[in-house]
Amino acid sequence: MSDPRDQRITELEAENAALRARSAELEKKVEELTQLVVMLKARLDRNSGNSGKPPSSDSPEQRAERRGREATGRKPGGQPGHSGSKRELLPPAQVSEFKPLFPDECENCFSPLPQTSDAVQRYQTVDLPVLKAHVIEWLRHRVACPGCKHQTWASLKPMPATPFGPRVEAVVGLVTGVYHLSRRVAVSLMADILDIDLSLGAVSAIEERVSEATKLPVGEAWATTEAEAVKHTDGTSWYQAGVLCALWTIATSAVTVFKILADGKATTLAPLFGKKLGILVSDRATALNFWAMEKRQVCWAHLLRKAISFSERDGPAGAIGRELLDYITIIFKHWYCLKDGTLSRGEFVKLMAPVRLQVEALLTRAANSKLRHVSGSCEDMLEHRAALWTFVDQEGVEPTNNHAERELRGFVLWRKRSFGTQSERGNLFAERLMTVAHTARKQNKNVLEFLTACCVAARTGATPPSLFAAA
Repeated sequence: MSDPRDQRITELEAENAALRARSAELEKKVEELTQLVVMLKARLDRNSGNSGKPPSSDSPEQRAERRGREATGRKPGGQPGHSGSKRELLPPAQVSEFKPLFPDECENCFSPLPQTSDAVQRYQTVDLPVLKAHVIEWLRHRVACPGCKHQTWASLKPMPATPFGPRVEAVVGLVTGVYHLSRRVAVSLMADILDIDLSLGAVSAIEERVSEATKLPVGEAWATTEAEAVKHTDGTSWYQAGVLCALWTIATSAVTVFKILADGKATTLAPLFGKKLGILVSDRATALNFWAMEKRQVCWAHLLRKAISFSERDGPAGAIGRELLDYITIIFKHWYCLKDGTLSRGEFVKLMAPVRLQVEALLTRAANSKLRHVSGSCEDMLEHRAALWTFVDQEGVEPTNNHAERELRGFVLWRKRSFGTQSERGNLFAERLMTVAHTARKQNKNVLEFLTACCVAARTGATPPSLFAAA
């Protein structure tokens, strides 16, 4: 006969085992929910300072924190001791009209004064003449032959095929393709300032002609980019008729080119870079892995934002982030000293040697620590080890990709206002006009004058001007 107590013990042991299993299940669930809270909190705290989000997405509080605006009690504007700035006087050759001012009488004895000068002070005011379209009317005559009496019309060959001259077309291309005004606003602008009536269809047709006129100079810009020793690249999203595309730039100190692509995959990007010459400065995008790692420089500004995001976490992850942040601060401190001449190149390289070892040791330790959302990122940084220190080993290489990001900024703002383009023709116009504008400015060329020269060349069949020829 079984003892009821043994049966009760068995029941309690089974109940205890079930409770332990339930407790383990709840602990696992709590851990999962804790990780979810950490992930969601990190996502909620993301801003332009600790992630790749654009500054425009920051809240007013985040913007104030980013700019370091604290109550200092100082008034806005230049502070005491600020050197200030002033408008420089144009040289006499650029002055349209001179108006001399002579005193009428001596301020001491009130005697009349001759209009002869002992000294002169120069002042200038700038204004615009009345802007009015220059209209040419072509009068086609028909003349009767005195002999056979046949009537002959004059040839139309001297007359342009379009009713708008090259400068009008250049201005339209400038305001829509460089300053990113909508076509409707461009129509209003031309009417208000120049008293020229345009239709939306005329603006579209002009854009196509200006785009075609700049085709060869843009091709020259691409060829120049390929041969540059150091180039920066970055990409962002673009839309064509609502379909997501990719917009990429390649920028150097002398030239900037843009291209709208179907996507940002490596197989799509690689042909843009031709023979893949020189050093490429970029972020750690996997689509750029076709470039040899030894010839790359990854952006330390991106790594800085990643370190900030680590440092804002609790526990070991935060400690690693703060340590990495300290090292990156040292890196930029040495870099700025090199840039302002405080450090020589040799001194900079010598100071960076121990920092390199310490950073790589920290990344190795972090990668081996198996910390969620931290170890994987540090492991990826180590995979780019050969591209971390190119700016130290190679003169002329920047540690950040800020140059490419700044070049993309205008296009990003254009996308936000216009939601992209509607056709492949629109893509060509956008990328060509922005390529011309950014490169012409780097070459100290007037963008309107260059576009006008391109439009004139297209009409006459002449070779368009070069973006790189001396002015």
